[in-house]
Amino acid sequence: MIPTLPPKKEETEDWLMSYADMITLLLAFFVLIIAMSHLDPVRYEEVEGGMAKAIGRHAVVEPMQQFKSEMAQALRGIKIDQSQVSIGSDDRGLVLDLDGNSFFDPASAHLKDEFLPALGKMAELLDSAKFSAFQVEVQGHTDNVPINTPTFPSNWDLSAARATAVVRILVADGVEPSRLGAVGYADTRPRVANLDLNGKPIPANQAINRRVSVHVYPR
Repeated sequence: MIPTLPPKKEETEDWLMSYADMITLLLAFFVLIIAMSHLDPVRYEEVEGGMAKAIGRHAVVEPMQQFKSEMAQALRGIKIDQSQVSIGSDDRGLVLDLDGNSFFDPASAHLKDEFLPALGKMAELLDSAKFSAFQVEVQGHTDNVPINTPTFPSNWDLSAARATAVVRILVADGVEPSRLGAVGYADTRPRVANLDLNGKPIPANQAINRRVSVHVYPR
């Protein structure tokens, strides 16, 4: 009698599932690495705080959010509204936009006396121990209308002078100079379009673009 061979087991492809899981995990890992290279500190703190609450941890002190909150409260205390100072964020940290029309006279880099208390409050917060690790870059911006005066031959000169004027006040109010920087961008980085589709000026937009932006970010 010829012995019968046992039936062959069908080959399974279970290994494909493990392989696919490994590839997915590697992909997620590299996506995370790329995302972390463009980390938004403010957004990161918001997510971290939300996760802490979700898993029942105690409240987490988030320096950027705390600075934003305390700065907004300080501005309300001296009756500065959002049309004069707006607080936002970018991929580095917080951004305080100072309205150029409110803080300066036209074609001038002289800060109006009534707005010096706002810069004093900002300096007071920046000089406190809890915010001492923050760097500050002050950026001057203009609209697209050319300027040509003996003091300011171009918008580059005006924007740089306004940024420097703010830095001088912060230094005078106690902020360590090594933490500060000033730069003028003229009309090269508008928040909104200076001209409409027909090339005509939009005065309201030009007013928005005349500003000094104070960027506050971790070292």
